[in-house]
Amino acid sequence: QRRYFEALKLLRPIARESKGRADRTDVLFLTGLSSIEASRRLPPDREKEKIALLDDAIVILRVILIEKPALVRVRLELARAFFYKREDDLSRGHFERVLAGKPPKAMVANINRFLRIMRARRRWSAHFGFSIAPDTNIGAVSDSEIIYIYDLPFRRNNFQGSSSGLGFVFWGGAEYQHPLSKRLRLRLGADISRREYEESLYDQMTVSLHAGPRWWLTPSTELSLLASARQRRSGGLIHSHEIGTRLELEHRLTPRIRLSGRASIHERDYERDKHFDGSQLDLALVASWVLTPTLQVRGGLGYAAENPESYTWRNRSRWGRLGASIALPYGFTVGGNAELRSTDYSGEWFPFVPDNSSREDDVRIFSVSIFNRGFTTFGFSPQLIVVNEERESNAQLYDYKRTRAELRFVRQF
Repeated sequence: QRRYFEALKLLRPIARESKGRADRTDVLFLTGLSSIEASRRLPPDREKEKIALLDDAIVILRVILIEKPALVRVRLELARAFFYKREDDLSRGHFERVLAGKPPKAMVANINRFLRIMRARRRWSAHFGFSIAPDTNIGAVSDSEIIYIYDLPFRRNNFQGSSSGLGFVFWGGAEYQHPLSKRLRLRLGADISRREYEESLYDQMTVSLHAGPRWWLTPSTELSLLASARQRRSGGLIHSHEIGTRLELEHRLTPRIRLSGRASIHERDYERDKHFDGSQLDLALVASWVLTPTLQVRGGLGYAAENPESYTWRNRSRWGRLGASIALPYGFTVGGNAELRSTDYSGEWFPFVPDNSSREDDVRIFSVSIFNRGFTTFGFSPQLIVVNEERESNAQLYDYKRTRAELRFVRQF
C-alpha cells in the first residue's frame, strides 16, 4: 500500500531545508506528487483538507518549474493538481504543453482522457483583469496641423494634437453552459470592458451579451452559433448599439496545434452619427502551436467589411498577426507580437486625398511583454506590455503614431 501521508511527514521537513541541495528538485517533486496522491485518498467530507493538499502541491511544483520550465513530468503533475482542484483552464494549458514534449503514447491517451473529462464537466467559466495604461496618443489622432488644398496650406481650427494620459482598464466576463444533451449545450454569457482617463472625453465602455447552442461535432471539434448584442459608450454617452450573430469553430488539429475560426455579422446603430449606421462583417482564423513545453507560437488572418449608409466610409480590411512566447529559467516569460492591417475605403476623399481618389490605410502594431512566474499575489502576476502602433494613410490628417504600455495583472499557474 502506498502510504502518501506517512511519506509527507518525512518529505516536508526535508523539502523546507532543501535549498542548495543537489537533490532539491527530486525532493520537491516527490513532496508535490505525494500531496496530490494523498488528496485523492481523502473522503468527500474532508474537501477542505483535499484542497489544502492540492494547493501545497501546486506551490511546490511551481517552484520547480520557475527554475526549470522544461521538465515535462513536473508540468504533468501540476496539470493533474489543477485538474483535481477543478481549475480546468489552467490544467488544460499545462496538459497541452506536456503534449508538446512528445510523451509516450500511453501518457498521451491518459492526457486526452483528462481533456475529455474537463470538456464534459465544464459549466461555469469566468475571467477578470485590470491594468494601468499610460498612452502617448489616447485618441489615436494625427499631429498634422496643416492640410493642403490645391497645393495651398491651411491651418486646422482649434488644433490641439494628440493627448497623452494615464488610464485604468478593467475587463471581465462570465459564461454558463447548460447541458441539453450529451453533445449539445446552451451557452449564456456576458462581458464588460471599461477604459477610464483623467479626461472623461476619452472614457470607453463596452457591454456585450451572447446566447446560443454549442455542438460537439467530434471529440476534437466544436461549433457554436450565438446571438449577440453590444452597447458601446464613449465619453460617458451611449455611442452605438449592435445586434447580430456569431459563428465559432474550435478544432484540435493535432495534440499540439489548435485552430479556431470566427465569423460574425452585426447591424450597428449609432446614437448620433447616423451616417455610420450599417452592417459589419468580421472573419478570423487563428492558430496556436505549442512547439515545446516552453515555447508557443500564435498566428492569425482576418477580414472585415463595414457598410455604413455613407458610401465614403464603407471599407474593407485585411489583417495578419504573428506572435510567440517562451518560458525562460528563473521564472521569466517573454512574448512578442506583430500585426499588419490594411484598409481600403470607398468613394472620393478630396480634400484629404489631393487627387480625389479613395483613402487607403496601413497599420503596423508591434508589442512585447514580460512577467515573472515566481512573483505572484493571490495567484496573479504583474505583466508589463509595451505596444507601438503606427498608421500611414494617403489621406491627410489620418496618420498617427502611438505608444502605450499596460501593467496588467494576470493569473499564472
